[in-house]
Amino acid sequence: MTTRWIFKEDIDHDKIAQLSDEINVNNIIAKILLQRDITGFQEAKTYFRPSLDELHDPFLMKDMDRAISRIRHAMDTGEKILIYGDYDVDGTTSVALVYGFLRNFYPDIDFYIPDRDKEGYGISKAGIDWAAENGFNLVVTLDCGIKAVDMTDYAATNNIEMVICDHHLPGHKLPAAYAILDPKRSDCPYPYKELSGCGIGFKLIQAFCEKMGYDPDLLYDYIDLVAVSIAADIVPITGENRILAYHGLKKLNENPRFGLEALIKLAGHHDDINISNIVFGIGPRINAAGRMGHAKTSVELLLADNESKIKALAGNLDMKNLERRNFDTTITNEAISMIEESDDLKESKTTVLFKDDWHKGVIGIVASRCIDKYYRPTIILTESNGKATGSARSVDGFDIYEAISACSDLLDQYGGHMYAAGLTLAIDKVSAFKEKFERIVSEKIKDEQLTPLIEIDTEIDLNQIDFKFYNVLKQMAPFGPGNMQPLFVTNDLHVFGRPTVLKEQHLKFYVKQNDEDTPMPAIGFGQAEYYDLIASGMRFSMAYYIEENNFRDIKTLQLRVKDIRFD
Repeated sequence: MTTRWIFKEDIDHDKIAQLSDEINVNNIIAKILLQRDITGFQEAKTYFRPSLDELHDPFLMKDMDRAISRIRHAMDTGEKILIYGDYDVDGTTSVALVYGFLRNFYPDIDFYIPDRDKEGYGISKAGIDWAAENGFNLVVTLDCGIKAVDMTDYAATNNIEMVICDHHLPGHKLPAAYAILDPKRSDCPYPYKELSGCGIGFKLIQAFCEKMGYDPDLLYDYIDLVAVSIAADIVPITGENRILAYHGLKKLNENPRFGLEALIKLAGHHDDINISNIVFGIGPRINAAGRMGHAKTSVELLLADNESKIKALAGNLDMKNLERRNFDTTITNEAISMIEESDDLKESKTTVLFKDDWHKGVIGIVASRCIDKYYRPTIILTESNGKATGSARSVDGFDIYEAISACSDLLDQYGGHMYAAGLTLAIDKVSAFKEKFERIVSEKIKDEQLTPLIEIDTEIDLNQIDFKFYNVLKQMAPFGPGNMQPLFVTNDLHVFGRPTVLKEQHLKFYVKQNDEDTPMPAIGFGQAEYYDLIASGMRFSMAYYIEENNFRDIKTLQLRVKDIRFD
């Protein structure tokens, strides 16, 4: 698949020189920092040394005072409190944090996670009925509820009040809850809008600690959960999220909770856990419970402190993840075959596929896999409870939630973000939805948005790469949306020696730019197709990340290849 190489904005040389002198870094680092809106010493200090003291006052969030007063009233009067969370990583970590913290101070508290297959996303009638039957008068929702207008009204008829904690975009009407914590409310003055669902839960407990006079270190013991949610929910790692991710990763590496430690070992990670390790190793195992069974297992593991119980629960999640991967591979292959066998689908600007026996728990992953191959807005649908239900994923710069909203007349339910959404509709409306969605997207999407974008920080020469340079780059972590790992381009490269193909997929080789350069090792995962061209001696340009390779305690720098262009 061809790619677009886009360089970040050029920066004035005087500004680069000024920042370079002010914080004592070379011009390349200064340029990268300026591209990230870091313009002076204080901003650089905050960026490189994130401090928990810089977290915002939680009471700046609209309704925080009401939320805390309602929870305290419930505790003072002996009401039963139910913590209600979504079944994904963000939801389960949210529940583990809020329920796990509050149960230390109040016994009449429990948690509820809806069944993905039977109840679907968000606050369900079955969940409210369960709360009513078990005598709960207060329900605190996490990572869901901002659009639950009808369910909040239904809860009221059962003498249940709601405190909604969510980070998704509200609809036109807010639920009639006792309190609604969501920085994306139009009337919320909270200065940072991009918290994860677990991040909102963290702010709730931060406010609770302040009001009750509890030591904040009691809350910071749960900060590894917040880091996992930030990584897995792919929220921007900027502002408060950067502070929480930084300190959460520190705890994850030094003293993680027992359940996360078990998952880290099962994922094969031993030290220096980063955002990527969570996204591809820890997160999928936590998610597997909700995808292939019930997410309650994940919460139980995250809260467990009994060694044999932890081992059993972690092993169960690992097994569920293997099961998920098998479904994922099978369904992805079926989806790709459906596209390849249809000329219309191959030429479309969208992918919308429906098959009634696909596993609901993996269709979001399959949508992402299809984008990897075809790079266009994609919706994968399956049958659940007599309806077509699906997951949508988008491409860079295109708002798939908005496109789905334009088809709302055909939908029973939908919700989500710019790049990911969920939807439900009648099976007999799938065909009409496909046609309308294709038309809406075709009218709005730009041709260049249908080609993968690679955003490059700057061009450098190979001789500028050394450990001093790398050690500063490393301190720019944690990396993720809003603070991606710096991506470099070097031109006029040639291979040194013969490249090697690993496992018939990956390419390992050495590169030089000038004859006097020391050969630099490079690895291109999934790029064995370039073997003949590289081995031929052709000159090429390469986009890459700089990484450290530790083999038998010998540390070397290597280039992880993102893309190659031949001159």
